[in-house]
Amino acid sequence: MVLHEKVVSLIKEKSFGHIAFIDSDGFPHVTPVWVDTDGEHVIVNTAMGRKKQRLAEEGKPVSIEISNPSNPYRYALIKGKILKQTFDGAEEHINQMAKKYTGAEKYTKSSEDEKRVLIYIKPVKVITNF
Repeated sequence: MVLHEKVVSLIKEKSFGHIAFIDSDGFPHVTPVWVDTDGEHVIVNTAMGRKKQRLAEEGKPVSIEISNPSNPYRYALIKGKILKQTFDGAEEHINQMAKKYTGAEKYTKSSEDEKRVLIYIKPVKVITNF
């Protein structure tokens, strides 16, 4: 599924996402995230060992709501499956995300041994209000 250009535009803006996984206790685990896209997938950058990284198993269902901070009523809800996790390009990508969201040239790691990972989400259903 290719994402509609309006959804891609929303993601390319400084829009924040809220990603939801089903935790082992059966309840949703929701966390705010910086979001990106390659036009086909939603991409989230996180660190190895974080809860969202551990829950992002290949093939597992996931939902991510993305809203524009200047108009939170302009949003997209993307339901999908975890396609993959990869280290390839994750360090460079987090610097791009830091530039987009904070204006900083480089992401400041929370710890020296932090290892970044990209989570690719394959959309199955997209719901928007625009």
